[in-house]
Amino acid sequence: MPLERPGGAGSPSWRPAQQPEPEPQPLAAALIDLRLSAAERTALQQLYGPGGVVPLWLAGSRLTPEAREVVLVLNSAARHGLNSADYLVGPAAETGSDISPEPEAQAAFDVALSLGVLRYMRHLHLGRVDPRAVGLRLDTWAQPHDFVALLRESIAARRVPAALDALAPPLAVYARLVEALAQYRAIAAGHDPALPPFAHTVKPGEAYPAAHALGVHLAARGDLNEADVPVSDANRYEGALVDGVRRFQTRHGLTPDGTLGARTVAAALVPASARVGQIEIALERLRWLPDLGQRRLVVVNIPMFRLWAWDTLGGDQIPAFSTSVIVGKAIRTETPVFVETMQHVIFRPYWNVPRSILLDEVLPLMRRDPAYLTRQQMEVVAGPGDDARPVAVGSGTIDALRAGALRVRQRPGPHNALGLVKFVFPNREGVYLHGTPTPSLFAHDRRDFSHGCIRVADPPGLARWVLDGVGRWDAGRIERSMHADVSERVDLPVPIDVVLFYLTAAVLPEDDAVHFADDIYGHDAALGRALARVETGR
Repeated sequence: MPLERPGGAGSPSWRPAQQPEPEPQPLAAALIDLRLSAAERTALQQLYGPGGVVPLWLAGSRLTPEAREVVLVLNSAARHGLNSADYLVGPAAETGSDISPEPEAQAAFDVALSLGVLRYMRHLHLGRVDPRAVGLRLDTWAQPHDFVALLRESIAARRVPAALDALAPPLAVYARLVEALAQYRAIAAGHDPALPPFAHTVKPGEAYPAAHALGVHLAARGDLNEADVPVSDANRYEGALVDGVRRFQTRHGLTPDGTLGARTVAAALVPASARVGQIEIALERLRWLPDLGQRRLVVVNIPMFRLWAWDTLGGDQIPAFSTSVIVGKAIRTETPVFVETMQHVIFRPYWNVPRSILLDEVLPLMRRDPAYLTRQQMEVVAGPGDDARPVAVGSGTIDALRAGALRVRQRPGPHNALGLVKFVFPNREGVYLHGTPTPSLFAHDRRDFSHGCIRVADPPGLARWVLDGVGRWDAGRIERSMHADVSERVDLPVPIDVVLFYLTAAVLPEDDAVHFADDIYGHDAALGRALARVETGR
């Protein structure tokens, strides 16, 4: 989210009024005992200017009222999943007593507190790790962000704490995850009896000696009312306890059948401390998002296999449409993370077989089975575009395909791998949203089956939302176009933002409850390692 650059360098208007104003102290001397990056050093030079350090946070040997509020904000950094030790550094770590009257000591304290504030601003607004460093195509760190100018302005207006709070992502999911973080930290710190190992699957109505411990576990997480926790000597799995497990299963992406099977047990055995880590990583990821403004928006959360569509992110941020999705296979064909804009919709699309699939899958099948293309409603064509000319398959076709002189596409229809509609947001990875001829795959809990593109469970519903207000595209026309004899492209007069994202912890709008997912691509693990490097590098 780019920040404006208010004020001008060297302007004295942002300095707090102090009588008398102390003599400036050399900035270089105040930096000696601080561990800071080259960018942080430059920011401090810009903040204090060439004349040296005149304290911004001190009135004599005491913190100004504004500074005391700022220290409280930095001390509470943990509520955002941040570490206050990153911000109350050097001399600023000692804020409980008066500062030495020596000008050099006051300058050192002031600079250290300014360093912490600027670092906190950057971390809260952009995150601690550049997403590009963990292989994601999100460039928020490359956009201009003048935190120094913002700090100057907020000091002059005596509203630094409010300015700091405003740097957090303005998203309902972020605010709710902050609340969930506090909840799971309390669980981790309190009485949360461990569940005993499960020797076998337990079904509703069967004996289960750990009914009380399971009830306590569910109640702490909000899946069971406290009044419904079984008594300490209960030994049967039944009633409200089963309903609580169903809610737990729903929140963990499992089929809510109420059976204590292997996957449910595995999710229940994850300690609350590990869930805290997931939430902290999710908050870090949300800080990477750019300013999404007020344009219409589609978000796909990859590990939760869900899509939501918003008419606006204002107000209560309730989505206008949601559906399940299928995403790319783990390891080999993962769905990428990025932000792009949807520009058009294609009904009855051709599927232009990607070159990797052509080389790895189609050509070997063509060699083994000469009728493969015919059975799959595929054809060989020359040239780009949907109007490319089909060519007959001959003895040199496979060699021409391998060389890239020809390509394979699948004709439109119910058999087509893209289904009956395709939603296009041009990107270098060639990923898009589309329907599917195999809707039975949506019955699975874990749905990473594709080659990277995203299959939508309700394509007509998404098409109705996308084309709402575009010409005369009502439900009837959409249905007719999906079953027409020819392909049809519809350009969107106003593009729609599309966010392909990765959160294994999120508060979902359907039930306003925190949900957890498996780290199917290992992105959380990679980010955890990157965050550890940041912490040890301080």
